[in-house]
Amino acid sequence: MFGSSFKEQTTNPRSQRVSYLRVSSTDQNLARQREAVNHSGHIDREFTDELSGGAKSHRPGLEDCINYLREDDVLVVASIDRLARSLVDLRVIIDRITDKGASVIFLKENLTFAAGRDDPRANLMLGILGSFAEFERSIIRERQAEGIALAKKAGKYAGRPKALDKEQIQEAKDMIAQGETKSAVAKHFGINRSTLYEYLKNPD
Repeated sequence: MFGSSFKEQTTNPRSQRVSYLRVSSTDQNLARQREAVNHSGHIDREFTDELSGGAKSHRPGLEDCINYLREDDVLVVASIDRLARSLVDLRVIIDRITDKGASVIFLKENLTFAAGRDDPRANLMLGILGSFAEFERSIIRERQAEGIALAKKAGKYAGRPKALDKEQIQEAKDMIAQGETKSAVAKHFGINRSTLYEYLKNPD
């Protein structure tokens, strides 16, 4: 599949070649992307996203593009970094496209991913992407855990709000001392018994 001609990807006469372009306020490469995409062959429909600041997670052009794709359509993108923000993001987008029976071509990397084609190189690449995506997720989780640990050490991590404060814990103890059942006490405070037991065992 890699290195094959683009004409071979559009054997269905009703299929379309669609392009997706993305730029940010600090990376204005829309013209160069369009030139590269148009040079690869005829484009039936173009979708774009112009992102800046905090809007980077919102890509309406990409969503419209994926929704527009039909079976045997080909999505042409100048490079991988124009389509995805991370390996996890890339794998998800590729799966969404190929699940529809469409394919995606990355011009700079000379890579093509398509549904229903038993290409060992493509399968290998997807496997590698999946492995790196999982690695990326684990790194993110590790950084989050480190951040929480540092915040706790600095006394800046509140965590989840406690179900009972110190006064309520003492009130619960008093109710139990007066003969109230733990089930009734838990119901009184709107918590389950296991949570109540935990607070009685570890009030802090």
